[in-house]
This record gives sequence, structure tokens and C-alpha cells, in this order.
Amino acid sequence: MSKKDDFEIPGKKLPLVEEFFTLQGEGFQTGRAAYFIRLGGCDVGCSWCDSRYSWDQDIHPLVDTEKIIENVLDSGTDSVVVTGGEPLMWDLGYLCKELKGHRINTFIETSGAYPLTGIWDWICLSPKKNMPPVGKICEVADELKIIIQNKNDFIWAEKYKDLVNKDCKLFLQPEWSKFQTIIPEIVEYVKKHPEWRVSLQSHKYMHIP
Repeated sequence: MSKKDDFEIPGKKLPLVEEFFTLQGEGFQTGRAAYFIRLGGCDVGCSWCDSRYSWDQDIHPLVDTEKIIENVLDSGTDSVVVTGGEPLMWDLGYLCKELKGHRINTFIETSGAYPLTGIWDWICLSPKKNMPPVGKICEVADELKIIIQNKNDFIWAEKYKDLVNKDCKLFLQPEWSKFQTIIPEIVEYVKKHPEWRVSLQSHKYMHIP
């Protein structure tokens, strides 16, 4: 294969915003050590997004995926979380194939607004109203995480509870800036609907990335 052909492989270069080794802070995998890969680009446009710096893909350099994988292996981790932005704007098949070749667990955090690519050990789906999920991602999601900003978001949560598979873990997570006002509502909701669990952004309490 020529060098030209090599760079034409989808996903051989990715717009890297940042990468770091830390603990997972939200949802089912909370407290688990993992290497985070944050990719640039997102047009979902959540008003409360805490990673807006990732939205503009053009300001983040395209990095050789091989270099990203090298950094993962150097960290000593056994698990990688790919997040964004919206990571499924990019073909993640090559990244996952190479990581799995090194026996690295692959996790993704996505809104599902773009078609699913890659091989994943854990899919956390967090659907957004302005760009709902596409394809069959609801059928294969391992975790459904709904951000609760107001009471209407409980209706959105129930809609997607009915669309995911029966083994999918269900989480309600307070929007950080509304925590004080919305957490009592979430607590009461979970008491009445015990199939749901509460997800907190524990990394913010621990002051870690």
C-alpha cells in the first residue's frame, strides 16, 4: 500500500482536541480509570455544553491516529473513552480496530446524531432534542443517559427508555448549572420510577478532568 493510499483510509487522521488519562466521572462506568480522546466537531449545539471549545473542528489539528494509539499505550490504560464534540462525525472504525488489536476496551459517549462506526465494548447514548439519534443505535446502546434541565426532559427520557433494548442501563443526570433546582425533581422521579438511576458528574467534585 502506498503512503497516499494509506492516508485515504477513513479515520487515519482525527481532529484531536485533547487526550488525558483520568477516571470516568459519569454514568455506569463512574470511577473507572480510562484514557479519554476528545475529538473536535459538533453541530448538535446544546446550550449547556461544557465543552464548547470542541465544536469548531477547523481549529483542532488533524492528528495521525497511530500517534493517538501510541499515547494510549504509553499511558498503561486498559480502556479508552472517545468523546467530543460529537465523535460520530468521524469514521472511528480504524481507531477501534487498532485499539482492539492491543486488547484495549473501547467506550464511546455520543448523542447518536450520526451513524455509528467502530467496534465498542460500551456505548453511552445521550440523545439530544435538536438532533435526535439516527440509525439503530438505540438497539445496541449499553447505557442511556438523559440530561435533565427542566421537567419536560423527563418526557424525553421516557421516550428513549422505550426505544433502547431491555438490558440498557438508564440514567438521569442533572444539568450542572441547574443542579440545585433540578436535583430534588430527579430524586423524586427516581423514587417513583426505580428503573432509572441518578448520574452525577463526580469528576467535577473530585476536581479532575
